[in-house]
Amino acid sequence: MSDKQREFLYTRKDFDFLRKISNEHSGILVPDDKFDMFYSRLSKRLRMHGLANFKEYCQYLKNNPEKEFTEFINAVTTNLTSFFREKHHFDYLRDTIIPEVLKRNNTKKTIRVWSAGCSTGEEPYSIAMTLLENVPNGWEIKILATDLDTNVLQTAATGIYNSDRVDGLPEATIKRWFKKGKANNAVKVKTHPDLRALIQFKQLNLMKEWPMKNKFDFIFCRNVLIYFDRDTKERLAQRYGELLAIGSHLLIGHSESLNQLDTCFDLIGNTIYKKIK
Repeated sequence: MSDKQREFLYTRKDFDFLRKISNEHSGILVPDDKFDMFYSRLSKRLRMHGLANFKEYCQYLKNNPEKEFTEFINAVTTNLTSFFREKHHFDYLRDTIIPEVLKRNNTKKTIRVWSAGCSTGEEPYSIAMTLLENVPNGWEIKILATDLDTNVLQTAATGIYNSDRVDGLPEATIKRWFKKGKANNAVKVKTHPDLRALIQFKQLNLMKEWPMKNKFDFIFCRNVLIYFDRDTKERLAQRYGELLAIGSHLLIGHSESLNQLDTCFDLIGNTIYKKIK
């Protein structure tokens, strides 16, 4: 997009200021090719505040962090997800992880899961479906689902999606776990209350303090590490390891790797890691 086509004056200096703030807060690296993305995502914030250009927005953000910062972070973070995305993870969960956890936790009969970077909720709901379909009655299941973006968490907590989000899922899955809307909501579906009862959605910045103290039986952290530099990836992997027992699993995104990082994990499958020490 050329400068003449832009509604607001937007310079490299503006972009550098905004991506520096984003990185300092979230640890997310913002490459040069996100220049246009920042413009398109943030232009609506300028319109809302009646600002003339991005220089004014930078000043507004600096002067009003309590009012604007959350909206700024929500606007520039990317949220792309779908139900049962990277299906091999859910097959492995069903066939390997769940049987291991059932054996390991047979006395206490509890399962604790963390979906880190849960976006609009499709991932934790997919985990919940897999667990409810494969864990015997009488077990207590709790799923913590966290994200930096408060807007996507609101969507996730409602469990309401456009019906095209479930296109491609088996009919039996749709029938069991989703309720189709009626009248004005005919293009919507809502997740089953049994799924929503298992999941607690919370805002969390992975770069800050983590309130969780108890260990999880497995952690999904997919398409999150890709945004961080090497040292931050290593530090996050170490922190995940502290919340997992030896033999427990960490599942990451299809374009991510812990290769050449100093971690407590071994790669045992396609983006599937096991804690070994």
